[in-house]
Parts: sequence; structure tokens; C-alpha cells
Amino acid sequence: MLAATGFTARKSLGQHFIFDRNLTDKIAASARAPGADPAAPLAGRTIVEVGPGPGGLTRSLLCAGANVVAVERDERAGEALAPLVDAAGGRLTLHLGDALEADWPTLVPEGASICANLPYNVATPL
Repeated sequence: MLAATGFTARKSLGQHFIFDRNLTDKIAASARAPGADPAAPLAGRTIVEVGPGPGGLTRSLLCAGANVVAVERDERAGEALAPLVDAAGGRLTLHLGDALEADWPTLVPEGASICANLPYNVATPL
């Protein structure tokens, strides 16, 4: 998918893509509620992912049962994530824009959790 869209990581955006499914599954599992069903640890929960890039972690969050609200600054990600948005059956919403300028109460429901592979320059102020 990256080769087809020409989507490459940009250091200026602090991008580092994680594609190891074992690792992204562990990150996703860390967002589960205590006592959650191990077969669907995020079932029915809304997870905010800031900076999904090409969607490595996004896939693991969806497979764990989450509804994902993804906020991405890099417009190239829209093209790369389009097939995943289509395949997610309404459980993935993509907002293109800067997370530091987002209107969070409008974007996500109360009680949502954040699970993301954020660069430090975004994580600290966010």
C-alpha cells in the first residue's frame, strides 16, 4: 500500500511507522478496560488515534473491536487509509487536520480513550 500511494515517513512530521502486527496488537491491548473480554478487548469502546499514518496501529485497534476516531495532519494518509475506512464498516472515522488545533468535544464522545504512536513534539502539548 505504501509503494502504491508513494506514502513515506517524513521526519519533519515526526513520523515513524510501526507495521509489526505483534507490537501493534500489544499496544492496542494496553488500551483495554480492566476485565475486558480478551477475545474483543476494545469491543464497543471509542479509541482516539492521533497520527495513524498508514494505519498499522489502526488495524490492530479495529481487530480488537474498537471504534476508532483517527486524527491525521498529513493529508497523504487520507489516500493510504481510504481502503481501511471503507473496510471498517463505519467503525473508523478519519479527520484530516492538526490534533493540536482540533475541536475535541466535537470530534469524540465523552469517555473516549487515546491510543497512539505519537511523536514527542505532539504528545507533550496534546
